[in-house]
Amino acid sequence: MNTKNLWKNHPLSALVSVLVWGAAMLVMAVLLFLVGFVVVKGVPHLSPELFAWNYTTDNVSLMPALLNTLIITAIALLAAVPLGIFAAVYLVEYAGKGSRIVRLIRITTETLQGIPSIIYGLFGLLFFSTALGFGYSLLAGAMTLVIMILPLVIRTTEEALLSVPDAYREASYGLGAGKLRTIFRVVLPTAVPGVLSGVILATGRIVGETAALLYPAGTVAGISAGRLFNLLRSGRTLAVHMYVLSTEGLYMEQAYATAVVLLVLVLALNGISTVCARRLMRGRGQE
Repeated sequence: MNTKNLWKNHPLSALVSVLVWGAAMLVMAVLLFLVGFVVVKGVPHLSPELFAWNYTTDNVSLMPALLNTLIITAIALLAAVPLGIFAAVYLVEYAGKGSRIVRLIRITTETLQGIPSIIYGLFGLLFFSTALGFGYSLLAGAMTLVIMILPLVIRTTEEALLSVPDAYREASYGLGAGKLRTIFRVVLPTAVPGVLSGVILATGRIVGETAALLYPAGTVAGISAGRLFNLLRSGRTLAVHMYVLSTEGLYMEQAYATAVVLLVLVLALNGISTVCARRLMRGRGQE
């Protein structure tokens, strides 16, 4: 059907189509503008000094913050992803549909997703840093992020599991497989794309988080080789590093350069997750 007949016979549908395309183009334009702004402002100020191992007020190196970001991201994902997946499996496969505990958990996770990140930071300071004695440390910051991203992982995994047709489960049961084997050999592998989508979203939130890490993890910029993997030391991530530089107002050029590195890091992590998902699906013959 050509455009003229579409407008003539279905004017409302054509109008909605134009609005949808317009909204999509607007979002793409805003995204390209933001990325272009960061690249134009930051790329000219990238220099070898920014990647020096030792941080000083002269080089304002982002390397310690980059390493801290990778360490905190790895710890938070290793703790939150298994917990979130197992919780979602319980909600979908074991808990009775419509039961009170399912409704309670869903309301709780949805509520936790809407809590401002600064509240998580204050909780991490009071519980992990003070009550548990972790102090201002990467471990306290990582545990705070675990609590923050856990609801996201649970909800996305739950939706992915719910999207798996019941026929898959019934076919597995019909072949003599038990419930646990069906979950791990049929249901979870089929839901991998949805699960990885939640992991990608959680990773992006971890890498870009600032307020939740200011209090429990601290803002120490430097790092020594002997304490690289010491989780009880204080340290700043890339997002916190960029925030501190911009608030000081003395290193705006380095802040823009840090934003470029942060953008590349997020894109790289998302790309790795996408490639892993495609290979898993190709291995199962679903692509």
